[in-house]
Amino acid sequence: MASRSLVACGLVLGLSLALCGCEEKNAPGAAGGTPLLPVAVYDVKTGDAPWNAEYQAQATGSRSVEVRARVEAIIEKRLYKEGDFVKEGQQLFQLERDQYEARVEMARAQYSNAEKEWKRVRPLYEKNAVSQKERDAARAAYESAKAELREAQINLDYCQVVSPVSGYSSKENFTPGNLVSNNSLLTYVNQTDPMYIDFSIAAPERMQRMQLAAEGRLVMPKGNIYVARLKLLDGSMYPGEGKVTFIDSKVQPTTGVIQARAVFRNSDESIMPGQYVRIFMEGDILKDAILIPQKCVSTTQKGASVMALNAEDVVSEVPIEIIATVGDRYLVGNGLKAGDRIISEGLVKARPGAKVRVMPPEETLHDTAQKEQQPAQQEKEQGQEQK
Repeated sequence: MASRSLVACGLVLGLSLALCGCEEKNAPGAAGGTPLLPVAVYDVKTGDAPWNAEYQAQATGSRSVEVRARVEAIIEKRLYKEGDFVKEGQQLFQLERDQYEARVEMARAQYSNAEKEWKRVRPLYEKNAVSQKERDAARAAYESAKAELREAQINLDYCQVVSPVSGYSSKENFTPGNLVSNNSLLTYVNQTDPMYIDFSIAAPERMQRMQLAAEGRLVMPKGNIYVARLKLLDGSMYPGEGKVTFIDSKVQPTTGVIQARAVFRNSDESIMPGQYVRIFMEGDILKDAILIPQKCVSTTQKGASVMALNAEDVVSEVPIEIIATVGDRYLVGNGLKAGDRIISEGLVKARPGAKVRVMPPEETLHDTAQKEQQPAQQEKEQGQEQK
Protein backbone atom coordinates (compact mmCIF):
# COMPACT_ATOMS: atom_id res chain seq x y z
CA MET A 1 0.00 0.00 0.00
CA ALA A 2 2.78 2.39 0.83
CA SER A 3 4.49 1.73 -2.49
CA ARG A 4 1.26 2.41 -4.36
CA SER A 5 0.84 5.73 -2.53
CA LEU A 6 4.38 6.72 -3.41
CA VAL A 7 3.75 5.89 -7.08
CA ALA A 8 0.50 7.90 -7.12
CA CYS A 9 2.16 10.93 -5.56
CA GLY A 10 4.95 10.68 -8.09
CA LEU A 11 2.47 10.64 -10.98
CA VAL A 12 0.57 13.65 -9.64
CA LEU A 13 3.79 15.60 -9.10
CA GLY A 14 5.02 14.77 -12.63
CA LEU A 15 1.69 15.78 -14.15
CA SER A 16 1.71 19.10 -12.28
CA LEU A 17 5.25 19.87 -13.43
CA ALA A 18 4.28 19.01 -17.01
CA LEU A 19 1.25 21.31 -16.87
CA CYS A 20 3.33 24.15 -15.44
CA GLY A 21 5.86 23.62 -18.20
CA CYS A 22 3.13 23.81 -20.81
CA GLU A 23 1.69 26.99 -19.33
CA GLU A 24 5.11 28.54 -19.14
CA LYS A 25 5.82 27.49 -22.70
CA ASN A 26 2.55 28.92 -23.95
CA ALA A 27 2.77 32.12 -21.93
CA PRO A 28 2.64 35.22 -24.16
CA GLY A 29 6.09 36.41 -25.07
CA ALA A 30 7.86 33.38 -23.62
CA ALA A 31 10.61 31.69 -25.59
CA GLY A 32 8.98 29.30 -28.04
CA GLY A 33 5.44 30.53 -27.00
CA THR A 34 2.90 32.78 -28.75
CA PRO A 35 4.63 36.04 -29.72
CA LEU A 36 3.21 39.44 -28.74
CA LEU A 37 1.05 41.19 -31.31
CA PRO A 38 3.22 43.66 -33.27
CA VAL A 39 1.74 47.13 -33.70
CA ALA A 40 2.83 50.53 -34.98
CA VAL A 41 2.03 53.58 -32.87
CA TYR A 42 1.37 57.23 -33.50
CA ASP A 43 2.62 59.74 -30.94
CA VAL A 44 -0.08 62.33 -30.25
CA LYS A 45 1.12 65.93 -30.30
CA THR A 46 -0.39 69.40 -30.49
CA GLY A 47 0.50 72.30 -32.76
CA ASP A 48 -0.74 74.90 -35.23
CA ALA A 49 -1.91 73.41 -38.53
CA PRO A 50 -3.44 74.84 -41.72
CA TRP A 51 -6.99 73.80 -42.46
CA ASN A 52 -7.51 74.16 -46.18
CA ALA A 53 -10.79 73.47 -47.97
CA GLU A 54 -11.57 72.09 -51.41
CA TYR A 55 -14.73 72.72 -53.45
CA GLN A 56 -16.22 72.05 -56.86
CA ALA A 57 -16.39 75.35 -58.77
CA GLN A 58 -17.24 76.87 -62.13
CA ALA A 59 -15.51 79.65 -64.03
CA THR A 60 -17.52 82.64 -65.23
CA GLY A 61 -16.51 85.83 -66.96
CA SER A 62 -16.01 88.74 -64.61
CA ARG A 63 -18.35 90.68 -66.87
CA SER A 64 -20.91 88.93 -69.03
CA VAL A 65 -22.20 91.80 -71.16
CA GLU A 66 -25.28 91.76 -73.37
CA VAL A 67 -24.72 93.35 -76.78
CA ARG A 68 -28.02 94.92 -77.82
CA ALA A 69 -29.25 96.98 -80.75
CA ARG A 70 -29.87 100.60 -79.78
CA VAL A 71 -31.92 101.49 -82.86
CA GLU A 72 -34.43 99.77 -85.16
CA ALA A 73 -32.77 98.69 -88.38
CA ILE A 74 -31.89 95.74 -90.61
CA ILE A 75 -28.65 93.88 -89.89
CA GLU A 76 -26.36 94.24 -92.90
CA LYS A 77 -23.25 92.38 -91.70
CA ARG A 78 -21.82 90.39 -88.83
CA LEU A 79 -18.18 91.46 -88.52
CA TYR A 80 -16.81 88.92 -86.04
CA LYS A 81 -16.40 85.15 -85.89
CA GLU A 82 -18.63 83.61 -83.28
CA GLY A 83 -16.67 82.45 -80.24
CA ASP A 84 -13.60 84.53 -81.07
CA PHE A 85 -11.90 86.88 -78.64
CA VAL A 86 -12.95 90.47 -79.36
CA LYS A 87 -11.47 93.72 -78.07
CA GLU A 88 -13.29 96.58 -76.41
CA GLY A 89 -14.61 98.93 -79.11
CA GLN A 90 -14.35 96.34 -81.90
CA GLN A 91 -17.30 96.49 -84.30
CA LEU A 92 -19.47 93.37 -84.18
CA PHE A 93 -22.48 94.25 -86.39
CA GLN A 94 -23.29 96.78 -89.07
CA LEU A 95 -26.90 97.98 -89.18
CA GLU A 96 -28.51 99.75 -92.13
CA ARG A 97 -27.59 103.46 -92.01
CA ASP A 98 -29.65 105.09 -94.80
CA GLN A 99 -32.61 106.36 -92.81
CA TYR A 100 -30.41 107.59 -89.97
CA GLU A 101 -28.07 109.40 -92.34
CA ALA A 102 -31.12 111.15 -93.79
CA ARG A 103 -32.26 112.18 -90.32
CA VAL A 104 -28.81 113.58 -89.58
CA GLU A 105 -28.91 115.67 -92.77
CA MET A 106 -32.39 116.96 -91.92
CA ALA A 107 -31.38 117.80 -88.35
CA ARG A 108 -28.23 119.51 -89.60
CA ALA A 109 -30.28 121.73 -91.94
CA GLN A 110 -32.67 122.68 -89.14
CA TYR A 111 -29.74 123.44 -86.88
CA SER A 112 -28.12 125.65 -89.53
CA ASN A 113 -31.29 127.71 -89.96
CA ALA A 114 -31.82 128.04 -86.21
CA GLU A 115 -28.20 129.10 -85.72
CA LYS A 116 -28.49 131.79 -88.38
CA GLU A 117 -31.69 133.11 -86.83
CA TRP A 118 -30.13 133.17 -83.36
CA LYS A 119 -27.10 135.08 -84.68
CA ARG A 120 -29.42 137.57 -86.37
CA VAL A 121 -31.73 138.20 -83.41
CA ARG A 122 -29.11 138.43 -80.64
CA PRO A 123 -27.45 141.70 -81.76
CA LEU A 124 -30.84 143.20 -82.58
CA TYR A 125 -32.01 142.52 -79.04
CA GLU A 126 -28.95 144.27 -77.67
CA LYS A 127 -30.02 147.35 -79.69
CA ASN A 128 -33.63 147.03 -78.51
CA ALA A 129 -34.68 146.32 -82.09
CA VAL A 130 -36.56 143.13 -81.17
CA SER A 131 -38.49 142.12 -78.09
CA GLN A 132 -37.26 139.72 -75.42
CA LYS A 133 -39.95 137.26 -76.50
CA GLU A 134 -38.54 137.08 -80.02
CA ARG A 135 -35.04 136.73 -78.63
CA ASP A 136 -36.10 133.84 -76.31
CA ALA A 137 -37.94 132.09 -79.12
CA ALA A 138 -34.88 132.25 -81.38
CA ARG A 139 -32.61 130.92 -78.66
CA ALA A 140 -34.99 128.06 -77.82
CA ALA A 141 -35.23 127.08 -81.49
CA TYR A 142 -31.42 127.10 -81.73
CA GLU A 143 -30.93 124.91 -78.64
CA SER A 144 -33.66 122.49 -79.76
CA ALA A 145 -32.16 122.09 -83.22
CA LYS A 146 -28.75 121.54 -81.68
CA ALA A 147 -30.09 118.75 -79.46
CA GLU A 148 -31.97 117.12 -82.35
CA LEU A 149 -28.81 117.08 -84.44
CA ARG A 150 -26.89 115.46 -81.62
CA GLU A 151 -29.60 112.81 -81.14
CA ALA A 152 -29.66 112.05 -84.86
CA GLN A 153 -25.88 111.65 -84.89
CA ILE A 154 -26.00 109.32 -81.88
CA ASN A 155 -28.61 107.10 -83.56
CA LEU A 156 -26.47 106.99 -86.69
CA ASP A 157 -23.45 105.91 -84.63
CA TYR A 158 -25.56 103.16 -83.05
CA CYS A 159 -25.77 101.53 -86.49
CA GLN A 160 -22.22 100.37 -85.75
CA VAL A 161 -22.63 97.89 -82.90
CA VAL A 162 -19.34 97.56 -80.99
CA SER A 163 -18.15 95.38 -78.11
CA PRO A 164 -18.38 97.19 -74.76
CA VAL A 165 -15.60 95.01 -73.21
CA SER A 166 -12.77 92.73 -74.25
CA GLY A 167 -13.62 89.03 -74.01
CA TYR A 168 -14.99 86.00 -75.78
CA SER A 169 -17.96 86.52 -78.06
CA SER A 170 -21.00 84.28 -78.16
CA LYS A 171 -23.14 83.15 -81.09
CA GLU A 172 -25.35 85.63 -82.91
CA ASN A 173 -29.05 85.75 -82.06
CA PHE A 174 -30.04 87.34 -85.41
CA THR A 175 -28.55 86.65 -88.83
CA PRO A 176 -27.89 89.44 -91.39
CA GLY A 177 -31.06 90.49 -93.20
CA ASN A 178 -33.25 90.45 -90.10
CA LEU A 179 -34.95 93.56 -88.80
CA VAL A 180 -34.06 94.19 -85.17
CA SER A 181 -35.73 96.64 -82.86
CA ASN A 182 -34.34 98.93 -80.22
CA ASN A 183 -33.03 96.75 -77.34
CA SER A 184 -32.90 93.48 -79.33
CA LEU A 185 -30.27 91.12 -77.88
CA LEU A 186 -27.69 90.44 -80.61
CA THR A 187 -25.02 88.44 -78.68
CA TYR A 188 -22.98 88.25 -75.47
CA VAL A 189 -19.37 89.09 -74.68
CA ASN A 190 -17.72 87.49 -71.63
CA GLN A 191 -14.78 89.35 -70.12
CA THR A 192 -12.31 86.69 -69.01
CA ASP A 193 -9.49 88.70 -67.44
CA PRO A 194 -9.94 88.73 -64.53
CA MET A 195 -11.91 85.50 -64.26
CA TYR A 196 -14.49 84.77 -61.58
CA ILE A 197 -14.61 81.32 -59.95
CA ASP A 198 -18.00 80.71 -58.33
CA PHE A 199 -18.41 77.97 -55.71
CA SER A 200 -20.58 77.00 -52.75
CA ILE A 201 -19.68 76.26 -49.12
CA ALA A 202 -21.87 73.93 -47.06
CA ALA A 203 -23.48 76.01 -44.32
CA PRO A 204 -22.63 73.55 -41.46
CA GLU A 205 -18.96 73.58 -42.43
CA ARG A 206 -18.79 77.37 -42.51
CA MET A 207 -20.65 77.68 -39.22
CA GLN A 208 -18.31 75.14 -37.61
CA ARG A 209 -15.26 77.14 -38.61
CA MET A 210 -16.82 80.35 -37.33
CA GLN A 211 -17.62 78.63 -34.02
CA LEU A 212 -14.03 77.40 -33.65
CA ALA A 213 -12.81 80.92 -34.43
CA ALA A 214 -15.10 82.33 -31.73
CA GLU A 215 -13.61 79.81 -29.27
CA GLY A 216 -10.08 80.86 -30.20
CA ARG A 217 -9.24 77.45 -31.64
CA LEU A 218 -9.04 78.71 -35.21
CA VAL A 219 -7.60 81.89 -36.75
CA MET A 220 -9.14 83.18 -39.97
CA PRO A 221 -7.15 85.32 -42.45
CA LYS A 222 -7.13 89.07 -42.01
CA GLY A 223 -10.07 90.73 -43.72
CA ASN A 224 -11.52 87.30 -44.49
CA ILE A 225 -9.43 87.28 -47.70
CA TYR A 226 -8.41 83.70 -48.47
CA VAL A 227 -5.73 82.58 -50.90
CA ALA A 228 -7.20 80.43 -53.69
CA ARG A 229 -5.64 77.87 -56.02
CA LEU A 230 -7.16 75.98 -58.95
CA LYS A 231 -6.97 72.46 -60.32
CA LEU A 232 -8.00 72.31 -63.98
CA LEU A 233 -9.92 69.59 -65.80
CA ASP A 234 -6.75 67.79 -66.91
CA GLY A 235 -5.61 67.48 -63.29
CA SER A 236 -2.91 70.14 -63.55
CA MET A 237 -2.64 73.04 -61.12
CA TYR A 238 -3.20 76.53 -62.51
CA PRO A 239 0.12 78.39 -62.15
CA GLY A 240 -1.27 81.59 -60.66
CA GLU A 241 -3.04 82.10 -57.34
CA GLY A 242 -6.19 84.08 -56.73
CA LYS A 243 -8.10 85.51 -53.83
CA VAL A 244 -11.51 84.71 -52.37
CA THR A 245 -13.12 88.14 -52.47
CA PHE A 246 -16.71 87.25 -51.55
CA ILE A 247 -18.36 84.90 -49.06
CA ASP A 248 -22.07 85.53 -48.68
CA SER A 249 -23.51 86.33 -45.27
CA LYS A 250 -26.67 84.32 -45.83
CA VAL A 251 -27.57 80.70 -46.52
CA GLN A 252 -29.45 79.81 -49.68
CA PRO A 253 -32.77 78.46 -48.34
CA THR A 254 -33.32 75.94 -51.16
CA THR A 255 -29.82 74.38 -51.18
CA GLY A 256 -28.42 75.06 -47.69
CA VAL A 257 -25.15 76.44 -49.06
CA ILE A 258 -23.32 79.75 -48.88
CA GLN A 259 -22.29 81.36 -52.17
CA ALA A 260 -18.65 82.39 -52.58
CA ARG A 261 -16.39 83.75 -55.32
CA ALA A 262 -12.68 83.92 -56.08
CA VAL A 263 -10.91 86.12 -58.62
CA PHE A 264 -7.98 84.98 -60.81
CA ARG A 265 -5.88 86.76 -63.41
CA ASN A 266 -6.38 85.10 -66.78
CA SER A 267 -4.22 87.01 -69.24
CA ASP A 268 -3.24 83.81 -71.10
CA GLU A 269 -6.92 82.81 -71.46
CA SER A 270 -6.23 79.31 -70.11
CA ILE A 271 -9.45 79.38 -68.05
CA MET A 272 -12.61 79.48 -70.16
CA PRO A 273 -16.08 80.63 -69.04
CA GLY A 274 -18.29 77.74 -67.97
CA GLN A 275 -15.33 75.46 -67.22
CA TYR A 276 -15.57 73.25 -64.13
CA VAL A 277 -12.55 73.33 -61.80
CA ARG A 278 -11.54 72.40 -58.24
CA ILE A 279 -10.76 75.33 -55.97
CA PHE A 280 -8.58 75.15 -52.86
CA MET A 281 -9.20 77.81 -50.22
CA GLU A 282 -6.25 78.47 -47.91
CA GLY A 283 -5.93 80.70 -44.86
CA ASP A 284 -7.56 79.10 -41.80
CA ILE A 285 -5.08 78.05 -39.07
CA LEU A 286 -5.98 75.63 -36.28
CA LYS A 287 -4.34 76.63 -32.97
CA ASP A 288 -2.83 73.97 -30.66
CA ALA A 289 -4.74 71.30 -32.52
CA ILE A 290 -4.64 67.53 -32.03
CA LEU A 291 -4.71 65.89 -35.45
CA ILE A 292 -4.47 62.12 -35.78
CA PRO A 293 -4.51 59.85 -38.86
CA GLN A 294 -7.92 58.53 -39.80
CA LYS A 295 -6.61 54.96 -39.81
CA CYS A 296 -6.11 55.19 -36.02
CA VAL A 297 -9.84 55.64 -35.40
CA SER A 298 -12.56 53.01 -35.06
CA THR A 299 -16.15 54.17 -35.46
CA THR A 300 -19.17 52.27 -34.11
CA GLN A 301 -22.72 53.11 -33.06
CA LYS A 302 -21.29 54.14 -29.68
CA GLY A 303 -19.00 56.70 -31.33
CA ALA A 304 -15.35 57.03 -32.26
CA SER A 305 -12.48 55.53 -30.29
CA VAL A 306 -8.77 54.73 -30.48
CA MET A 307 -6.60 52.01 -28.97
CA ALA A 308 -4.07 53.64 -26.65
CA LEU A 309 -0.99 52.14 -24.97
CA ASN A 310 0.23 52.76 -21.44
CA ALA A 311 3.86 52.71 -20.30
CA GLU A 312 3.84 48.86 -20.22
CA ASP A 313 2.45 48.66 -23.79
CA VAL A 314 -0.92 47.39 -22.58
CA VAL A 315 -3.89 48.26 -24.80
CA SER A 316 -6.91 50.28 -23.65
CA GLU A 317 -9.85 51.63 -25.64
CA VAL A 318 -10.24 55.43 -25.41
CA PRO A 319 -13.41 57.21 -26.64
CA ILE A 320 -12.65 60.45 -28.52
CA GLU A 321 -14.56 63.43 -29.90
CA ILE A 322 -14.03 64.09 -33.61
CA ILE A 323 -14.63 67.73 -34.47
CA ALA A 324 -13.82 67.74 -38.19
CA THR A 325 -11.98 66.01 -41.01
CA VAL A 326 -8.82 67.84 -42.06
CA GLY A 327 -7.39 66.21 -45.16
CA ASP A 328 -6.51 62.60 -44.23
CA ARG A 329 -6.63 63.35 -40.50
CA TYR A 330 -9.23 63.94 -37.80
CA LEU A 331 -9.32 67.00 -35.58
CA VAL A 332 -9.85 65.65 -32.06
CA GLY A 333 -11.61 67.58 -29.32
CA ASN A 334 -11.75 65.50 -26.13
CA GLY A 335 -10.15 62.16 -25.28
CA LEU A 336 -6.48 62.63 -26.14
CA LYS A 337 -3.61 64.82 -25.03
CA ALA A 338 -0.07 65.46 -26.17
CA GLY A 339 2.23 62.53 -25.36
CA ASP A 340 -0.39 59.79 -25.69
CA ARG A 341 0.43 56.79 -27.87
CA ILE A 342 -2.24 55.24 -30.07
CA ILE A 343 -2.14 52.25 -32.41
CA SER A 344 -1.88 53.13 -36.11
CA GLU A 345 -1.17 49.66 -37.55
CA GLY A 346 -2.36 46.33 -36.18
CA LEU A 347 -5.54 47.91 -34.87
CA VAL A 348 -7.85 45.11 -36.05
CA LYS A 349 -6.31 42.43 -33.79
CA ALA A 350 -5.62 44.66 -30.79
CA ARG A 351 -7.81 43.99 -27.75
CA PRO A 352 -8.17 46.02 -24.53
CA GLY A 353 -6.01 44.56 -21.75
CA ALA A 354 -3.62 42.76 -24.07
CA LYS A 355 0.07 43.50 -24.11
CA VAL A 356 1.58 44.24 -27.51
CA ARG A 357 4.98 44.74 -29.06
CA VAL A 358 5.66 48.21 -30.45
CA MET A 359 7.55 47.92 -33.70
CA PRO A 360 10.43 50.31 -34.39
CA PRO A 361 9.62 53.04 -36.96
CA GLU A 362 11.65 51.34 -39.71
CA GLU A 363 9.70 48.07 -39.35
CA THR A 364 6.26 47.48 -40.89
CA LEU A 365 3.57 44.86 -40.38
CA HIS A 366 4.43 43.45 -43.79
CA ASP A 367 8.04 42.90 -42.75
CA THR A 368 6.92 41.27 -39.50
CA ALA A 369 4.54 38.91 -41.30
CA GLN A 370 7.32 37.81 -43.65
CA LYS A 371 9.65 37.12 -40.72
CA GLU A 372 6.98 35.02 -38.98
CA GLN A 373 6.37 33.00 -42.13
CA GLN A 374 10.05 32.20 -42.68
CA PRO A 375 10.37 29.42 -39.96
CA ALA A 376 7.22 27.69 -41.22
CA GLN A 377 8.49 27.85 -44.78
CA GLN A 378 11.88 26.45 -43.75
CA GLU A 379 10.23 23.55 -41.90
CA LYS A 380 8.13 22.80 -44.95
CA GLU A 381 11.17 22.79 -47.21
CA GLN A 382 13.11 20.52 -44.79
CA GLY A 383 10.21 18.07 -44.70
CA GLN A 384 10.13 17.90 -48.49
CA GLU A 385 13.90 17.26 -48.60
CA GLN A 386 13.60 14.36 -46.08
CA LYS A 387 10.94 12.75 -48.21
